[in-house]
Amino acid sequence: MLISVIVTIRNEEHHIRGLLDSLVAQEGPLEVIVVDAFSTDASRSIVGRYATEHPFVRLHLKGGTRGEGRNFGIERAAGGAVAFIDGDCVASPDWLKEIRRDLSAGRDIVAGRTVRMGRPQFANLSRVELFYQGVDLTFPSCNLAYRTGVVKEAGAFDTLFRTAEDIDLNYRAVKNGHRIHYNENAVVNHHERDTLAAFLKQAFWNGYGRKQLTLKHGRLWSNYSVSNMIKHDISFWYLVRTAVALLGYATAKMRERKEDYRGTD
Repeated sequence: MLISVIVTIRNEEHHIRGLLDSLVAQEGPLEVIVVDAFSTDASRSIVGRYATEHPFVRLHLKGGTRGEGRNFGIERAAGGAVAFIDGDCVASPDWLKEIRRDLSAGRDIVAGRTVRMGRPQFANLSRVELFYQGVDLTFPSCNLAYRTGVVKEAGAFDTLFRTAEDIDLNYRAVKNGHRIHYNENAVVNHHERDTLAAFLKQAFWNGYGRKQLTLKHGRLWSNYSVSNMIKHDISFWYLVRTAVALLGYATAKMRERKEDYRGTD
């Protein structure tokens, strides 16, 4: 099965070589579709060199949200499956081999194990999991693969979302009757934010995205596992992240309109 790997980037010159080195070494057949949101650093020229050396690497330009960039890549994908990974990641050598094995076994959606790298106070913070029909929807799109037909059936990514567009897509796919299969051997290493400002910005937009989810899908608080939240170590940085995320949530509540999300499923 040909797998189309879709990467959306902006200003990733410090990480993109590591990602592309890990992708060109994957078991084929594959194509790598890099969608650059008009980077102002050297990202584009770096990807261009890889595209010259490896014909299955292709560079496209497309601005907008991450959802718009990924949808742009999906439209140009020739594979029977699309795998999503981010520009600040490095895939393990058997990443696509593991994903392909599960897809060949009849799985529709495969989520791999994401190893978070960076400052421990940021990287070690747990995900705030959201469940629907017993399925964890918060597997991130930096390590996620869909059969192409399944992602199109679900409507691809909602371009209104600032973040949480992957949770929204997972929600719609599960609602359509698909399951997300977790493969702990499909490993991606992900660089976490390495500055306080970047960490706070990420927390804010994560909270913003969670409010967008409730605007689109209704009340979701009962789908969060409070017990799982409590059992994690409640550190100073966990509380900081939560406080900033709540600020993002409140900001989205003031800015966004529920009617804009009607009919977007």
